[in-house]
Amino acid sequence: MNRLTLGIETSCDETAAAVYSSKHGVLSNELFSQIKEQKAFGGVVPEIASRTHLEKINGIVESALKTAGVTLDEIEVVAVTSKPGLPSALLVGFCFGKALAWVKQKKFIGINHLEGHAFSAFLNNKDIPFPHLCLTASGGHTALYYVTGFGAYKTIAHTIDDAAGEAFDKIARLIQLPYPGGPEIEQLAQKAGFKDYFNYPRGKKDRFNFSFSGLKTAVMYDLVEKDAYDMATKKFLKPHDLKLKEEVASSLLVCITDIFKQKIALALKEYPDVKALTFVGGVACNSYIREQLKEFLSKRNISLLYPAKQYCTDNAAMIAFVGNYKAERDEFSPWNLDILQ
Repeated sequence: MNRLTLGIETSCDETAAAVYSSKHGVLSNELFSQIKEQKAFGGVVPEIASRTHLEKINGIVESALKTAGVTLDEIEVVAVTSKPGLPSALLVGFCFGKALAWVKQKKFIGINHLEGHAFSAFLNNKDIPFPHLCLTASGGHTALYYVTGFGAYKTIAHTIDDAAGEAFDKIARLIQLPYPGGPEIEQLAQKAGFKDYFNYPRGKKDRFNFSFSGLKTAVMYDLVEKDAYDMATKKFLKPHDLKLKEEVASSLLVCITDIFKQKIALALKEYPDVKALTFVGGVACNSYIREQLKEFLSKRNISLLYPAKQYCTDNAAMIAFVGNYKAERDEFSPWNLDILQ
């Protein structure tokens, strides 16, 4: 049997749709990114995100079906992100997908966005062993999971305030770098040689949970001491000092990578049976962090696996994939399901 699942994702500022085949894998993965629209505001404005979703959702779904070479009648399951995310953005894709499933009499499944990320590495890595650890790092979420099977995972650690990607964005804004901050930080850090110039705080080494808001504050006060940031006006005072920007970026990237290593090391002591770690989410696009984690894990005979770039950021292929394995177990959602439930 070849089950075709349509996945829809609108949890933040990407309008995405994909078709997944239980026999052939990903048949399409269409996406409209709002980075250009949101860049002027230095972050995501929910109202702009939701309005753009409304404009794009129908065309994106049609494009996903066309690219996959299938019709809506051939789709058996509609899987839609239902949580977590920006409520106004979630509603667009959720209501569209739910209505589509109802009208066309398809099976309907609401998908946890974080579960989509947690299993996104399987989209291009078929032989990931269980149990394994999963490090999810993005602009909205940072967590570490112990994964024992498809849909079976335990949260070991999560962020208690800012996420890793959020820290990149906020600190990038401090030194007048454009949104999103992650790619900009990596480019500048590479120019600075990926060295730790300022030794930013790593937090408590013996605690599992992540915390990045204090890191942003530490960077800000360090800039104040360097006469590079004014607290009263909230302005970076040395916008043309490229060397300082590079050193801040480099020190930040090394610091966040070290924090990841600390938490993974704690988890490996707690769960010595794992043989692999998956690194997923938007931050997993960062080549420096991937290489550092690979070296760190190889010394412990642990393999590192991560999604292809198009599956690291928010996408619908991961939603369709999770929807497919839930459909195999008849784990369908009731029609009265709402977002964030």
